[in-house]
Amino acid sequence: MTSPVVELADERAARRGVRLFLKRDDLIHPELPGNKWRKLKHNLGPAREHGTVLTFGGAYSNHIRATAAAGRIFGFATIGVIRGEEHLPLNDTLAYAERMGMRLTYLDRAAYRRKHEPGVVAALRERWGGFHLLPEGGSNAAAVRGCAELGAEVPGYDVVCCPCGTGGTLAGLAAGLAPGQRALGFSVLKGGFLHAEVERLQRETYGGLRGAWRVEDGFHFGGYARRTRELDAFIADFAERHGIVLDRVYTAKMMSGVLTLAERGAFPEGARVLAVITG
Repeated sequence: MTSPVVELADERAARRGVRLFLKRDDLIHPELPGNKWRKLKHNLGPAREHGTVLTFGGAYSNHIRATAAAGRIFGFATIGVIRGEEHLPLNDTLAYAERMGMRLTYLDRAAYRRKHEPGVVAALRERWGGFHLLPEGGSNAAAVRGCAELGAEVPGYDVVCCPCGTGGTLAGLAAGLAPGQRALGFSVLKGGFLHAEVERLQRETYGGLRGAWRVEDGFHFGGYARRTRELDAFIADFAERHGIVLDRVYTAKMMSGVLTLAERGAFPEGARVLAVITG
């Protein structure tokens, strides 16, 4: 599945001589949009082989939602390990996941931070039996290979931008770009650790680093899922200008960063800059 590209007429970029494009990966599939599908695509084989996928996420995780939908669509069981305590009634995300057949379980925040330790995983296997383990956000080597296919779909652009939560999309995107192109990831978390995580994922997938890429840490607006009046105003203004409602967790932060950098002259005159609306 591929997604359309549209040019965005925005004077903030145009007056610097920058042409701005959007890749509407959010339109790939109604239940498995954008990078959710790309990350899951090459994990479907192991999921079917094991019969069950176990994965992790917060109470509002789009990854949890998409994994549950994939299980229903492609015929494997799903288990969602949710950060924090159970709260009833379930919010819309978890209620949807449960309707799709996902079994939900919870880890307190201290245990959740240790979720990838062998002892924690062994306890989950003892409780739930055999499963294909999918990391939080779905970012593993199979996911990186899926996101590399995104890079191959966007020839002719100088800079290709994406939001970053766990680093898998940027790791794959950069690997899939042609020589002379570069990838720019906008971190939605504070802490400055995503560069190391993208490196780790590329080494795990390819045995070394691939492509030209950088993580931009200046547009997290306070951290994951945090919002500010400035961000809310940007989302409202963007919707009024372009008729597209950006999600505040990922794509709004990226687009704010792209347009701010364009206004600062960070992209050379004549650059073709593509931003991926990941969905």
